[in-house]
Amino acid sequence: MNIVTLLSVVIALLIEQFRPLAVGRWVSAPLGAWAEFLESKLNAGQYRQGVIAWVIAVALPVAVLETAYLLALWLAPLGALLLSVLVLYLTMGIRQFSHFFTDIHLALRMGELDRARRLLAEWRQCSGDRLSSEEVTRLAIEQALLSSHRHVYAPLLGFVLLGPAGALLYRLSQFFAERWGGGDEIRYGRFGEFARRVFAALDWLPVRVSAAGFAVVGDFEDALYCWRTQAGRWPDPRAGILLASGAGALGVRLGLPVAGEIETEDRPELGLGEEADVDFLQSTIGLVWRTLVLYVLLLTLFSVAGWVNG
Repeated sequence: MNIVTLLSVVIALLIEQFRPLAVGRWVSAPLGAWAEFLESKLNAGQYRQGVIAWVIAVALPVAVLETAYLLALWLAPLGALLLSVLVLYLTMGIRQFSHFFTDIHLALRMGELDRARRLLAEWRQCSGDRLSSEEVTRLAIEQALLSSHRHVYAPLLGFVLLGPAGALLYRLSQFFAERWGGGDEIRYGRFGEFARRVFAALDWLPVRVSAAGFAVVGDFEDALYCWRTQAGRWPDPRAGILLASGAGALGVRLGLPVAGEIETEDRPELGLGEEADVDFLQSTIGLVWRTLVLYVLLLTLFSVAGWVNG
């Protein structure tokens, strides 16, 4: 870990705050087109074909990036810094999801429940026309905790451990695991099984680091208690760890059945304390930012220590 790593993270975060990335145009649309091309050529519902597709879609770009980065380090260190900043800008950022959360928060503050429902439905890609204000708040907090992990903390950890290739590996693996391994067996069969397994392995450590971050900057004892006793009840174990720790850190109750068309099964109660209300949305913003600041401070300390010892 060195000063270049720290500079890359700080510069990328600053650029993203002042110039948010148009994710749909520069990330989602190209990846969607790439995925459709590979599906048209390789998807016949077989596991082996899914392995080949994952190698082409994920492993090959990561290998190319790692080669380019190592060459840049050797030939032009400034180029390596710029490449790192570019990769982080494309793979990591709070502004990639925070506009949904901010708009929902504002709508609920203004009493515009229908607008908050529409925004939440767009964010989660699920309808929820009959959700109450408390249910909208609960689901928005859950989505913010999950999104902060996927869009910020996990790519950041991948970058710290493996450089730009680590951040790219995480985000590409996440995208294709959700696309191919998301449960559409009629369309994909076993084609997405390998992508799903690889991402589960890659996400094992980042999930726990993110959950630990929530605990450190929030209510530590309640976060650990909820993590230990409640996370295993959630259908997706990785999401359960994040949501249980986050709920305990915030002192709010998450999970629980919700009304309307959003899936209500397998939503056990998570967290301790009060029912979710609009004030907890502001608390969630604080938790997300404090966790990010904690990671940047730790990165700074390790970078400075490495520079001094070097």
